[in-house]
Amino acid sequence: MRLQDQVYEVYKNNINANMEENRKGALLMKEALEKSPLNHNGVMEKTLQIPKVFDEKTVEQFEAITETTIRIFDKVIEEYRNNPEYRGLFPFSKELEELILLPPAYDGNLAIARLDLFYDKDSGDFRFCEINTDGTAAMYRDLEMRKALGFIPAHKAVEEAFELEPFELFDSWVQTFLSLYGTYGKKKENPFVVMADFLENATIKEFEEFERSFKKAGIDCEICDIRTLKYTDGALYTAQGKKIDAIYRRAVTADIMAHFEEVEDFVNAVRDDAVFIAGAFVTQIIHNKWIFHVLRHDMTKAILTKEEFDFVEKHIPLTLELTPEYISLEEVRSTKDRWIIKPMDAYASKGIYAAGKDYSQEDWDKLTGDLYGTGYLCQEYCRQYMTDNIDFAWGDGEWHPYINMPGLYVYNRKFAGVLMRMACEENIIVAHDNERTVPVFVVKGKK
Repeated sequence: MRLQDQVYEVYKNNINANMEENRKGALLMKEALEKSPLNHNGVMEKTLQIPKVFDEKTVEQFEAITETTIRIFDKVIEEYRNNPEYRGLFPFSKELEELILLPPAYDGNLAIARLDLFYDKDSGDFRFCEINTDGTAAMYRDLEMRKALGFIPAHKAVEEAFELEPFELFDSWVQTFLSLYGTYGKKKENPFVVMADFLENATIKEFEEFERSFKKAGIDCEICDIRTLKYTDGALYTAQGKKIDAIYRRAVTADIMAHFEEVEDFVNAVRDDAVFIAGAFVTQIIHNKWIFHVLRHDMTKAILTKEEFDFVEKHIPLTLELTPEYISLEEVRSTKDRWIIKPMDAYASKGIYAAGKDYSQEDWDKLTGDLYGTGYLCQEYCRQYMTDNIDFAWGDGEWHPYINMPGLYVYNRKFAGVLMRMACEENIIVAHDNERTVPVFVVKGKK
């Protein structure tokens, strides 16, 4: 039995043997989390009693997935830059295309990303769910939930028997950001860094944790609403008049384009290369859900090796626009169990409808008729991989199978850690609804 499976068995056996003690611990954990930054603006981030523990063999696979995926993305981005015909495959406006074609201020393309997978830890099989390269977030959940695990007796038992090591996602990102800044032609020795977002959408406590990491590294840093930045005489300033040298962009491109007139100062500064920004707008090529369709296109096949395109065909679900050009309404309706409906470009599970298999034929016919030709995608439904877990805090305290969806954080091309999201029974993981996030550890050995 692999080490990661041995750890899981210790968790499960301890809970079964000590149900009441673990229930009491879970309620203390819940109380602690309700007082933590994870309870914010009426939204409570929830967790389970068994975290996700991977062994080093699994970490090596995650590193290999990352390396192959980023190599493919680099080729796609270069083809987009150099081939107007290829650019025509993407659904971007002229204004957005101009921003995407701006050269990044750093060496490379994707400063930060998260690759969300449906992953079977037993076989190592996986399919991609989506790619997040804009406003990549949720590092704070792992940090806070890891602290709260201390209340769970089963976790204490595992810590006594095994060497567990968490991923560190804050200081490591700051060092990655600074290394990227070090490739900037106008770099300064001690840059003033701003984290920019539409603050009503921001996870402020997470931003504050990054701010602490920047300051720990000796870097002055501030959190700013992107709409308040002012571009004057070739420099970008905060609302208080402080000159900005570098920006950690958390504002997603879709929000920037939706509020374009409100962020013109920021955009003009980026256009003029008056400020360093990570990440560049080139991220949108990969972030948009249409990338799954483009990856399977013949024009992409032509720029990839056979090994790379085999990887795409095996792991990227078939994705089509819900329009007559790509698929007939009759076919979508007659093969309903094959599909899930998604918006072209959104985040935090916004606008995602349940898989066809969860609808009656009548309801599916109505849904697809209403959405046909309105900018939605139909994507091949991927089999979910399930693991038994238990929720004493927000659930019924019974064992249930949960979807496993690890998100692989990628910091400047390198695997950096995992966000582990789960949901009870076979269903869609919906942010802030049925979603449960569990902290992640790597087991290094037995004590």
